[in-house]
Amino acid sequence: MAARFGISIPPVASALPVVLDMAMAADDEGLDFVGIQDHPYNAEFGDAFAVIGACLAVTDRVRLYPGVANLPLRTPAMIAKQAATFDLLSRGRFELGLGSGAFESGVIAMGGPYRRGQAALQALAEGMAIIRAEWRPGQLVSVAGREYSVQGIEGGPAPAHDMGIWIGAMGPHALDLIGATADGWVAPLPNWLPWEQWASCNARIDAAARSAGRDPRSITRIAALPGVVSDRTLHPDPHGSDPIQGSADEWAEIIFRLARNSGFDTFVYWPPGFDVDQVQRFARQVVPAARELLGEG
Repeated sequence: MAARFGISIPPVASALPVVLDMAMAADDEGLDFVGIQDHPYNAEFGDAFAVIGACLAVTDRVRLYPGVANLPLRTPAMIAKQAATFDLLSRGRFELGLGSGAFESGVIAMGGPYRRGQAALQALAEGMAIIRAEWRPGQLVSVAGREYSVQGIEGGPAPAHDMGIWIGAMGPHALDLIGATADGWVAPLPNWLPWEQWASCNARIDAAARSAGRDPRSITRIAALPGVVSDRTLHPDPHGSDPIQGSADEWAEIIFRLARNSGFDTFVYWPPGFDVDQVQRFARQVVPAARELLGEG
């Protein structure tokens, strides 16, 4: 599969017209994905799913996904319904990113459940099962889990295309779950998971996939790349939580190494603020240079 590229946008309520401008820029520039961050407890953010709907309405080709949907504050049955509806309305341009909630205090403050460790992992597994079952029209959905229960609802509607569920997580058991059952891994930002650990995490997903009888290559791997595309050579060598600061060619070299050495196939740029110029630099300069290095030019 050829490498794919996108951008991530925070749904800041005071800047919603600019959020739409960023999504349209990604569409115009030929990028593959736009991710909308989902942190409902952030007072500055609008609702990610509402923003995704607006972005789908003003774009024609780019795919949208929540990066990642906050499962504790959005029940899996409703997530399934919303995801399928977005996909139908957009003729197959929605993908589902899903997570167990990054900020526990915020989830609890909004009335969500307190889950850590095994309970959070169990909720994620049960949530995926419910979502997938609900995407099968004409079948009754009954899942009696420890964290979620659905009792005899009828499945449907089905999405317009074979939608994936991409999990945002970094714990070892969550990585095993991704390898065994999920369709993709949304790697956390380097300030959550240092660059040096990305390759070993992908290797763990690969091992879990093989143990489950799956082809690891069927699992999408999404790298989150924060930083600035400069017009100067800055010799970036990101470690730990460092963002990338360098020229387009230097960005391309880093993407090439992440693809060849760490197993990523999808690269999502996190620009500094709402900067359409940075989106254009990434799409017009970084992406072609990266494709050339990857032999896709």
